[in-house]
Amino acid sequence: MSFIKIFSAIAVSFLFFSFLSCSKDGLPATKIVTPVNTDTTPTVKPIYSLVWSDEFDGTAVDTSKWTYDLGNLNVNNEKEFYQTQNATVSNGNLVITAKKEVVGGQPYTSSRLKTQGKFAPTYGRIEANIKLPMGMGMWPAFWMLGANINSVSWPQCGELDIMEHINNTSTIYGTMHWDSNGHAQYGSTTSTTPGDYHLYAIEWDANEIRWYVDNTLYQTGNIKSDINNTGAFQLPFFILLNLAVAGDFPGQVVDETLFPESMYVDYVRVYKQTN
Repeated sequence: MSFIKIFSAIAVSFLFFSFLSCSKDGLPATKIVTPVNTDTTPTVKPIYSLVWSDEFDGTAVDTSKWTYDLGNLNVNNEKEFYQTQNATVSNGNLVITAKKEVVGGQPYTSSRLKTQGKFAPTYGRIEANIKLPMGMGMWPAFWMLGANINSVSWPQCGELDIMEHINNTSTIYGTMHWDSNGHAQYGSTTSTTPGDYHLYAIEWDANEIRWYVDNTLYQTGNIKSDINNTGAFQLPFFILLNLAVAGDFPGQVVDETLFPESMYVDYVRVYKQTN
């Protein structure tokens, strides 16, 4: 998981430096910062039509839409063991709960859901209304991975972090990861009240990716004409929701007095641009 505005098409040089985080798949990050176009308003206002959603109105996770990553994935020095029973559906929410319990040699359990093999859009508006836990050591995320990850691996497949949050801060992170002669990333942050419900979204087309919180744009990434080897973002991506515990990004301090801690997802919706 990991993160300031991406380069314009006229960019001719890169500034490389280390960034204080890791990707969700566990490799050290190198950040690319290049000149940016400060006009982030789309030339044509997109018109969207709903093509996929989960409103979580049932009593259990809909396995026609979601599958799971299970166990400890050995990334980012995280301390959770993912299992299906930590993801429940109640009161119109998907509830992903982190618990203090030892399973598989790990001190905590949680859950990680994904649409891999079931739904993977290319472009569109992808959004979720989410309420986040606010304890030290919590690392919830709403994100996407390239559907070809099993054949090309990471970061070649690309990664889109629609929302990441750590610990008990007000900061929300939005980031893109890809391969450009090694791991490259670009991202930014904004502030909100993560312990309340907020709408986290990206709008993604062949030219750019735009990040929003509550429909307020805070970042734009340029992917036009595969600039800076960003061609991974012209391909299908699947959706993930997870709650990690500890790790290189939030740190290893976990406030165990707050367990169990939960991430509440009111809905996930995906729209296709029609104009």
